[in-house]
Amino acid sequence: MKKLTKKLLFSIIFALLFVGPAKADLAQRINEIISQPSQKKVKFSIRIVKADTGNAVYEKNAKSSLIPASNMKIITTAAALKYLGADFEYKTRVGLIDNTLVVIGSGDPLLGDEKTDSGYGREEGWIFEKIEQLLREKQIDTIEDIIIDSGVFDNQLVNPNWPRDQLNRWYACEVSGVNYNDNCILLTAKNVGGRVELYIEPETSFVTLINKVTPITSGSGAIGAYRNPQPNKLTIDGRCRKEQGPVDVAIEKPAAFFGFLLAEHLNKSGITVAGQLTEKVLVDESDFKELTEFTTPINDCLLRCNKDSLGLAAEALMKTIAAKNNPDGKNGSWEKGRELISEYLSGMGIDENDFYIDDGSGLSREDKLSAYILTKVLLSVYNSENWQMYRDSLAIGGVDGTNPISGNFEEKEYKGNVLGKTGSLTGVMSLSGVCITGQGDYFYSILANNATSRDAINDIAKAVIDEYSD
Repeated sequence: MKKLTKKLLFSIIFALLFVGPAKADLAQRINEIISQPSQKKVKFSIRIVKADTGNAVYEKNAKSSLIPASNMKIITTAAALKYLGADFEYKTRVGLIDNTLVVIGSGDPLLGDEKTDSGYGREEGWIFEKIEQLLREKQIDTIEDIIIDSGVFDNQLVNPNWPRDQLNRWYACEVSGVNYNDNCILLTAKNVGGRVELYIEPETSFVTLINKVTPITSGSGAIGAYRNPQPNKLTIDGRCRKEQGPVDVAIEKPAAFFGFLLAEHLNKSGITVAGQLTEKVLVDESDFKELTEFTTPINDCLLRCNKDSLGLAAEALMKTIAAKNNPDGKNGSWEKGRELISEYLSGMGIDENDFYIDDGSGLSREDKLSAYILTKVLLSVYNSENWQMYRDSLAIGGVDGTNPISGNFEEKEYKGNVLGKTGSLTGVMSLSGVCITGQGDYFYSILANNATSRDAINDIAKAVIDEYSD
């Protein structure tokens, strides 16, 4: 017994000597980083956790609720996997009711998404060409009306807490049951012989442009698009020396946008659209004869959401969670999505008073999360069968994803070893994910409010790699 006690005592002392100092060194380094004069006014919430044990190795205001910016997408995508499952697919159905062409939306955020289509080798407009082909195979050269059913989501296309002056930006686009091309047009201005010409992709008369761009012969230029009371009537202002853009501009009424583009394509191809374009919910689908369906797996949505921070993907996932939990599978709303994601967090034992969910993307400054919650969610996914899919959706430091992570961590010891989701709003910086180290995986979450630089956040992630390298 005495020998056993001495051996046990020796083991404890050995562990304290070799584990204790490591934690202390990491804490010291992080404390030095956040104590710099430049960080004096910054509010931090930080937590670092060993993945295989779930034990925290560093905490600083870990349960302080702060604005997370796009780190909100971590919660949304994790909840989507929980509620929808890894095999979930969006399915946009196209068919006929008599001689009326009908499109029944599923809320798919990546329909016509350029980056997703490029990954599959699909050309721009392939969806419209496919519909045209199917109509020709049925020897249809005239259709009456086009009906777009976007009823899978409710009619609230814009979150009321999004900044009103940014609603024409790609990251604040409207969220519809039928989305297309990220609900944006691509705008370019060119100075042609002293006259500015405007070009948009896709080409469409759905949008009206008022050209107020001034041609210049020297100096730098810039252009901006500004909305008018009339939907999709945009005033384009600025200066152009040679070429400005392309820039993404969010449109209004996305479901009608898709239907309008479809009608334009069919008319140009020789299939006449004789009647009207209508957006309405089909109450009775018994006469609907399906021609085809366009599918998007949830994995593609996770990639665009976490790796590329596509807000539309996050908001669509949130509303899809809501729709799928409604009896009729329709009318997905922020309100219902908020309720379900809150239940998801509460189910982990997280106090409902410690967070607030407003939207899915983190564009709303009403969202409140803590480093404790973010690491707890990441650990939950880590311990599920979906971890590999989720891990692959995260941006890779020095390799890919949004610039704050792809453009940093390029040094040999960090490149490819810092995986995460960035977040940025005015005065808000965040980074949460997993560090791959010689001593195993470590989850981290760093939220900073009143911040003006990402340097401290990046240095903390590097400190984790350094501390637990071989």
